[in-house]
Amino acid sequence: MRHTLLLSNGFEPLKIISWKKAIVLVYLEKAEVVEAYGEQVHAPTLTLPLPAVVRLHRYVRYLPQRVKFSRQNLFFRDNYTCQYCHKPHPPSQLTYDHVVPRSYGGKTTWTNIVTACKRCNHRKGDKPLHLVSFKLLRDPVEPKWMPLFSPLIHSDATP
Repeated sequence: MRHTLLLSNGFEPLKIISWKKAIVLVYLEKAEVVEAYGEQVHAPTLTLPLPAVVRLHRYVRYLPQRVKFSRQNLFFRDNYTCQYCHKPHPPSQLTYDHVVPRSYGGKTTWTNIVTACKRCNHRKGDKPLHLVSFKLLRDPVEPKWMPLFSPLIHSDATP
């Protein structure tokens, strides 16, 4: 399935839309095709290039969206690597852990959750880091990226 990059009239990227939505925007003269795939879309009365990039004619103020907090996005942020033992693992061997345990008042936020392998998570339990002598690979931060498409789901064969 082909996707289309939607640009504001100032050429700032807004989001990825379906090619069908892009065709509608072009047909309604709300956008213009900036770049096209080598294919064409045929309708009974017209033929249009399959748009790869379209630019809106009107200015649209873009407010960046926050990255959804999910297990998949967390693993993607941490590169499928345990933040305690610093080893990559397949998703089936990963879980997430509160750096400051909930029993100590820790919240479920991007800045308090890290990817951990099951072994390290079990070892840490509900204790703070300094009691188990764990060092984080890197401090947890809220990601600023928005995936163009959903992050790739790794199989068990590849970390």
